[in-house]
Amino acid sequence: MDVLEKALNGERLSHAEIVSLYHLPLGDVAAVAHELRLRRSDPHTVTFLIDRNINYTNVCNVACNFCAFYRTRKQSDAYTLDYEHISQKIRELEAVGGTRILMQGGVNPELPFEYYTGLLRHIKANHPTIRIEAFSPEEILGFEKFFGMDADEILDRLIEAGLDGLPGAGGEILEDDVRAKAAPARIRTFDWLRILDIAQKKGLYTISTMVIGFGETLEQRASHLIKIRDQQDKALHDYQNGFAGFAMWTLQTENTRLAGKAPGATAYEYLQNLAVSRIALDNQPNIQASWPAQGFKVAQTALFYGANDVGSTMLEENVVSAAGGHSRHNATVRELIRIIDDAGFQPAQRNSFFQVIKPIDAKAFLTAQTSPA
Repeated sequence: MDVLEKALNGERLSHAEIVSLYHLPLGDVAAVAHELRLRRSDPHTVTFLIDRNINYTNVCNVACNFCAFYRTRKQSDAYTLDYEHISQKIRELEAVGGTRILMQGGVNPELPFEYYTGLLRHIKANHPTIRIEAFSPEEILGFEKFFGMDADEILDRLIEAGLDGLPGAGGEILEDDVRAKAAPARIRTFDWLRILDIAQKKGLYTISTMVIGFGETLEQRASHLIKIRDQQDKALHDYQNGFAGFAMWTLQTENTRLAGKAPGATAYEYLQNLAVSRIALDNQPNIQASWPAQGFKVAQTALFYGANDVGSTMLEENVVSAAGGHSRHNATVRELIRIIDDAGFQPAQRNSFFQVIKPIDAKAFLTAQTSPA
């Protein structure tokens, strides 16, 4: 039995078998990935989320070589948003039917812990219908260092203040030799998984992620996927609360210190790795396509390489676009519906857990003179 037949039969692939997928014809791998996508999620529907990214501060002491977003506190364009400024951004999201904010910042040593708990309480009091998924594992690790608390206590206090979940940022490639070259002070694999495990144990929303293009080997890409798969097994067994989905994108280096040093990844590599991820991650039904890094056409193509979701509108995106030197920092509902419909699927608005909130009549929506977003 060859590796693709084994995958179609629902058998789990080993590390060596996952690596072997990268050496097979992409069309064959994509066909199996798409078939598995049709089995593991609604075969007719592709979902999207209406949300907003909010970067509450760009001050950061981690200084990743692949980040063009962060600033030191002494730079003239360093900022930290006050609560009202953040509320203004959320009101714009509410006006277009949004349901979630994904709120992250730099690891800012200048802010007291009360800034974060006060911010969560402010949002819950003033925007009760909006989910708050905030503070990546990198930020939680920073809080441990700044405030003398462990992640367990930190998350308890943040949950009490209104936190609903953690973003999956900071995963990149979960191989520490790759991480050390790309960002010497970056969170290490053990801590990234440790913090997400604590969050899952407490019932918080989490999502798994991957970024390719650092110059990592195919073996390291496969190892990353197995680490994600193993954590999902553990979380589902121990807590009945694993990763809601998986999102993967390509490294953007244009305005970073890795420009000319890291290879990045092509659209071919992106689609290949997405298809391999669908096959390897047999315990994750939801896989998201990435339009911010690769654009709408590649994201649409990804719907036949294993993805069952096109991500979210974001309204604003400052980190990937800053590093990539492009202006793909938001998407309209119309654009996401169009690429789903053109691919032959039923578009549907979802929540954070990939549950359908509202099916969309694409023909009626796209032919209307005006739209709500």
